[in-house]
Amino acid sequence: MSSNPTTRSNVRLTVKTTAAIINLVVILILDEVYGAVARWLTALEVPKTDKSFEERLIFKTFILKFVNAFTPIIYIAFFRGRLVGRPGSYLYVFESYRMEECAHGGCLMELCIQLSITMLGKQLIQNNLFEIGIPKLKKLIRYIKSKRSAFQEEEREKKLQRYETDFFLEPFAGLTPEYMEMIIQFGFVTLFVASFPLAPLFALLNNIIEIRLDAKKFVAELRRPVAARAKDIGIWYNILRGVAKIAVIVNAFVISFTSDFIPRLVYQYMFSPDGSMHGFVNHTLSYFNVSHFQNGTAPLEPEILGFSVDICRYKDYREPPWSPTPYEVSKQFWAVLAARLAFVIVFQNVVMLMSDVVDWIIPDIPKDISVQIHKEKILMVDLFMKEEQGKLQVLDNLTVDGEKENSSAHSPQLRPRAVSHTQSNSF
Repeated sequence: MSSNPTTRSNVRLTVKTTAAIINLVVILILDEVYGAVARWLTALEVPKTDKSFEERLIFKTFILKFVNAFTPIIYIAFFRGRLVGRPGSYLYVFESYRMEECAHGGCLMELCIQLSITMLGKQLIQNNLFEIGIPKLKKLIRYIKSKRSAFQEEEREKKLQRYETDFFLEPFAGLTPEYMEMIIQFGFVTLFVASFPLAPLFALLNNIIEIRLDAKKFVAELRRPVAARAKDIGIWYNILRGVAKIAVIVNAFVISFTSDFIPRLVYQYMFSPDGSMHGFVNHTLSYFNVSHFQNGTAPLEPEILGFSVDICRYKDYREPPWSPTPYEVSKQFWAVLAARLAFVIVFQNVVMLMSDVVDWIIPDIPKDISVQIHKEKILMVDLFMKEEQGKLQVLDNLTVDGEKENSSAHSPQLRPRAVSHTQSNSF
């Protein structure tokens, strides 16, 4: 341990930052592993069409990468510090390791550190450096493997046409990786934005840089993509809608359960004697009798403060040791829990209602474009009606001509009358 007081005071922050960086490296490695696993699982299903194969592959890849990127963040936000027990009855793992706890100020700062490092690291390393560095590295490896001299390379460049030279570029792998980057980034921006409000700003700066990097990659590093007509973005739209719906619920739980926003409101309006926040910290601390420690769990140096301690305080809503039900959850706990759940329900419904109102106010198709589409439909209907009228006229004319021919064919014809023998002699 360092003897510098500044370093010792920031040791917790240093440890959490180092752990977040190590976790980022693990996430980047597992992303590649999960991509191969998703393709292997999709191949086992043997989809009947290319579209079905692509949609199943996208869904599996998204689920695996989403869980890989957001599992540490979800753990810090909703599970860390909630399964530790209490003094005298701690929860141990492998009989000797206590469950991890948050800092005294809560887990919100640790959540912000983990989210910021994971988001910025994935955008800087995976989305930018890998996109440019990997194609250049593959091109360098192909150049080394060719083992041609400079003269032969020059002669080859003179003989080959431009489309033949482009054939040596990296083949275009599709837009799935680009969409996946945007979906994961959208999750970082929306799911836990309450704990890291600067996430949208960093996402905007990353997208500005990535536009130019993608332009260089598509122009100079990849072969020309084969054009294909598409009706929409396919399954990505459903994934975006699902992430947006989940983001509302997640942010509601982050505000109500991870932060102290709801406990402060409950104390101010229900338990504060003067309606202020004075005494809030004391209200959130419970009492514990140090004589109730289990064997082997008490502090090793109880006299480190220079005096004996009989009662200590810890952050929780529990009854004191002198109550009829010592160390049971108190009525303040149930009041705060009810307020938290009520906030989640109200927040979710209000945000959903606002999103529906905005969706109704802002049309999916602009008004001028919808008017133009309506005019085109009218012109198409008029053209169709004219074509049908022309066909009917042609059919009527053919019918009239056919009737005339039939009537002329069945009408009686005038034949010369036969003259008798007596009449011919009279002449």
